[in-house]
Amino acid sequence: MSIPAATQSGEPADGLKRAAPRSVGIDSAEVLAFLDEVEARGLELHSFMLHRGGAVAAEGWWWPYRPQRPYIMHSLAKSFLACAVGLALDEGLLHLDDKVVSFFPEYLPSKVEDSLAAMSVEDLLTMRSGHGEETSGAIWRGIGTSWISEFFNIPLAHPPGTKFVYTSAASYMLSAILFKVTGQTLHAYLKPRLFDPLGISGESWDVGPDGINPGGNGLSCKTADILKLGILHAQLGLWEGKRILSESWVLEATRSHGGNNYGYHWVTGPDGDYRAIGLFVQMTIVFPKHGAVIAMTAGIDQSPTLLPILYRHFPAAFKDGPLKDAAADAQLKDRLESVAAPHAIVSAPSALPSRISGLVYRAAANPQGIRSVRFDFTAGRCVFHLSDADGDHAIEMGLSDFIETRASMPGRDLHHGYVLQDALVVAGARWRDATTLEMTWIFAQSAFRDTIICRFEGPEVTLDRSVNVNSKSLSHPTLKGSAAGG
Repeated sequence: MSIPAATQSGEPADGLKRAAPRSVGIDSAEVLAFLDEVEARGLELHSFMLHRGGAVAAEGWWWPYRPQRPYIMHSLAKSFLACAVGLALDEGLLHLDDKVVSFFPEYLPSKVEDSLAAMSVEDLLTMRSGHGEETSGAIWRGIGTSWISEFFNIPLAHPPGTKFVYTSAASYMLSAILFKVTGQTLHAYLKPRLFDPLGISGESWDVGPDGINPGGNGLSCKTADILKLGILHAQLGLWEGKRILSESWVLEATRSHGGNNYGYHWVTGPDGDYRAIGLFVQMTIVFPKHGAVIAMTAGIDQSPTLLPILYRHFPAAFKDGPLKDAAADAQLKDRLESVAAPHAIVSAPSALPSRISGLVYRAAANPQGIRSVRFDFTAGRCVFHLSDADGDHAIEMGLSDFIETRASMPGRDLHHGYVLQDALVVAGARWRDATTLEMTWIFAQSAFRDTIICRFEGPEVTLDRSVNVNSKSLSHPTLKGSAAGG
């Protein structure tokens, strides 16, 4: 299919050109219909970028998310890992039929079963390791000993290569194998081969107890960076005329293997499309037949909630030639600019701030090990303190406007096992009524937004903390506290 080339261009910070949607055959009315349906369903988008014909034709960041902020991409990292495997294959550092046990003789159990001995690199890539259930990133992050050793302790329920079972344990072992054959972490290996050529900077990748990147998660980068990953694959491995990935690798990685709608760490779609996707919807989706790529981040609990909506409007939005509806383009641009508007804080009147400010509320026994909480009110600000065995944790909030701050507030069990240390937080507090304070903490480099409802009655306070998305519980048990002397 011939795709119209971009007619308008620019060079913003991400280095990508821009074009009017109509000039590259994008029906803005269809994109608006997609956004309308997402909003009507109450789904929480954080960013959206649409690329076609060599240019970004639509983009938006919902407040308080921003283009230049790295964002935790969860399992979308797996598709970056796949690039590293493809590069290592081309460099002759490994082969798809190499056996996993051959790389780690020092970690093997005393007796290696035939099924374990048969597991190959390709079995890991296609999520057919033989495991019976998923080992998620949240589980890995809670293990302080060698993850390589732990991998070999996972029992095999199926012969490797026979049954698809999605598991981040397979991705970790691919990262470990790359470390073995390259002498570098996955991140360091990809930096000059993929990130630098694509103009990706400011990214970071967590490191596990073996000194190895998790591979299947732990990567933080920008929305434009995951868009570039999709563009690179849509262009069959070429970037600005330079070969980054081999065409044969891209084609193999993005087709289904074994009939499971899964390639080499890419998910395959219904009409030749394919996507890199992370938990809570960090996603790059490529439509090869239409030369189009969409990247987005979100706070949505399940991707199946969003995908039917997306497929109702894409690829329907892609047309064979330039369009004439400039009004629809302007409407889409206005819509995507409007979502960046800051949210206001509206409070009910309350006489409590002067009465409770500085009081220490001793916490009743609780699963989180919280010892006490305190609220310090000043003009236009509230600082919330939480004390536990690790010390005092504080977060400053605006009372009339949200403020940006950094905090290390405990809560990994609400954040898919991530410890958000010195995290960027957009924080505000409002009085819902005279005795109920609502605190909102938006961790603006992740999918997570915490809401804490504090109810005051005499010397007593209760706190109910919840999160918008999580892999397990969405809330903590009610915390009860009493003011000293109360």
